[in-house]
Amino acid sequence: MNNIEVVGLGALNIDHIYRVERILDDGEAVVNESISSPGGSAANTIYGLAKLRVNIGFIGAIGDDAEGKILVQDFQKVGVDISQIKVKPKAKTGSVLCLSDKLGKRSLYVVPGANNLLTIDELDLSYINRARLLHLSSFADDRQFKISAKLIDRLDLSVKLSFTPGALYAAKGLKALAPILGRTYVLFINQNELWQLTGEEVIAGAESCLRQGCQIVAVTLGKGTRLELGSGVSHKKVTATCYIKHAEGEYIVESNSQNIGSEVDTTGAGDAFATGFSYGLLKGKGLEECGRLGDIVARFSVTKLGTRQGFPTSTELAQRYRELYTKEL
Repeated sequence: MNNIEVVGLGALNIDHIYRVERILDDGEAVVNESISSPGGSAANTIYGLAKLRVNIGFIGAIGDDAEGKILVQDFQKVGVDISQIKVKPKAKTGSVLCLSDKLGKRSLYVVPGANNLLTIDELDLSYINRARLLHLSSFADDRQFKISAKLIDRLDLSVKLSFTPGALYAAKGLKALAPILGRTYVLFINQNELWQLTGEEVIAGAESCLRQGCQIVAVTLGKGTRLELGSGVSHKKVTATCYIKHAEGEYIVESNSQNIGSEVDTTGAGDAFATGFSYGLLKGKGLEECGRLGDIVARFSVTKLGTRQGFPTSTELAQRYRELYTKEL
């Protein structure tokens, strides 16, 4: 495919998700519901964009097993170009054990599998450099982290980088991530990860990331966090589900009660937010609209168990945007 708009690079996993009464330090609890479904942070975002009819490709590694076939088939059904996915003989496809409770807390345990076998030589630079956007997420192994950093150095300036570090990369700190952050167009990060990365609260942490070279920082805030914005006569307190910072200003998506359905599972809500936000960027929308689109897609995603089951179509997204903001997308 020569007209790829976005290329994703990251881990490919099968998620084994268990809804439990509560996350335990020690003890015993009941599993209320469980599901196994395709996952991986960048992979989820790419799937969501493909479902919104964006031309998409993905780079990653799977094992030569049934789970790997499931991941490929899931991409194929929404039109993702799979030509750059490498099959590793005798390796197991990556997997994640996820415990999710009714309060929205999660506990994730990663088995990297074939993801650890992806090499720098398997990244087709000419393929990536034809895209408008490269969307990068974390790997569990340091070798793949170094590969990602090397790739960033070789990107054409025409390719914008969106980056979702997740908890694994956020824990490395600003200094370790500097080579990637310095090239990042938009950083997608949640409040806890931002604290891990910078040791600062939302607004100060976002400013620190801008100083590292990020052009846009989009911080997701779960069900809502109280923020103080502005100063003097423009000072106000708001409850926001997203905070967006760039060199010229800041935007928020305010928390409201207009949910799409009851919340079932927050796994991958940040990946869903990145889908909606990126879709807005590709369509030339302003940052406030991008934030709204990210919030809508995230609200869709949490209504189903597993990240991808709740992703909207372009028609569903446009309809919901119209209902909330009384204008066409």
